[in-house]
Amino acid sequence: MSKTMKVDDAAKAIEFYKTAFSAEEIMRADGPGGKLMHAEIKIGDSPIMLADEFPEMGIRSANSYGGSPTSIVLYLEDVNARFQQGVDTGATVKRPLMDQFYGDRSGTVEDPFGHSWTLATHVEDVSEEEMDRRFKEMMQQQGGGCDSESTE
Repeated sequence: MSKTMKVDDAAKAIEFYKTAFSAEEIMRADGPGGKLMHAEIKIGDSPIMLADEFPEMGIRSANSYGGSPTSIVLYLEDVNARFQQGVDTGATVKRPLMDQFYGDRSGTVEDPFGHSWTLATHVEDVSEEEMDRRFKEMMQQQGGGCDSESTE
């Protein structure tokens, strides 16, 4: 599956993704008025397509809607450095980078174009029983409690 992101300045977004997430630009297709009709980048092994918004054709960016309801999840080798690189480039931290009960280290940032990115790396394999125990412990620490026998 590939995602196509609509942004309010695709050329600027490509440069941001190159700097923030070490994206590789694959191609661009120019459209009318200097806008990009289609572009492709690659971050790690993940291809991502993007284009400028064209409101007159009903194509709007995440910023036009006040943000995106979805999050792009990228598994990266050096998540600590890449997360900080994104923040240093202008991404806003939405959820700090931390070890998760399910064995990943992840955090979420929002880019200047309204798209949410969860950057992660897999730290350890966790059994279902251990994951359930950790989840319940986390809920207790957060004051949420957990009476269920399972996280399902």
